[in-house]
Amino acid sequence: MKKTNLLLTGAFAFALSMVAGSAMAADTIDADDFVEDASAAGVAEIETAKLALEKSTAADVKAFAQSIIKDHTAANRELATIASKKKLKVATEAELLNKAKAAVLKQREGESFNAAYANNQVSAHKDAIELFKKASVSPDAELASFAVATLPKLEHHLHVAQELAKTYPK
Repeated sequence: MKKTNLLLTGAFAFALSMVAGSAMAADTIDADDFVEDASAAGVAEIETAKLALEKSTAADVKAFAQSIIKDHTAANRELATIASKKKLKVATEAELLNKAKAAVLKQREGESFNAAYANNQVSAHKDAIELFKKASVSPDAELASFAVATLPKLEHHLHVAQELAKTYPK
């Protein structure tokens, strides 16, 4: 009886660890996918920020765009260095969806541009935070460390973008 209980307990513990491992794996991202997705998102952020510098007349929008360019350029440079060591490919352009969003932004002017840009940044940074949280538990320690170190900046960008969205409502 004791052996049966011990075996059942062991089997239960093993099954539980397998389920937990599967759940953990679902919350991570492959290193190659992370590098490609994160670098493409960074490029998209930089491109739309440059557009904001060109089209917006609002000082707060321009200041935010400048910080986006600075922070995402630095993050993409660091990611490219890591990727190079691992022989992973970084994206050199934004994904198609982000290109489409940028095209829509190009059509906007004035307050309409500011509102659209702020809302675009809220959405983009929510997506980036989700991506980086998945990478933060990656078995690749270097990419996980990069993701963890980058998350506070992304969260700060989200907060500022949310404030801008309140300032420039749709």
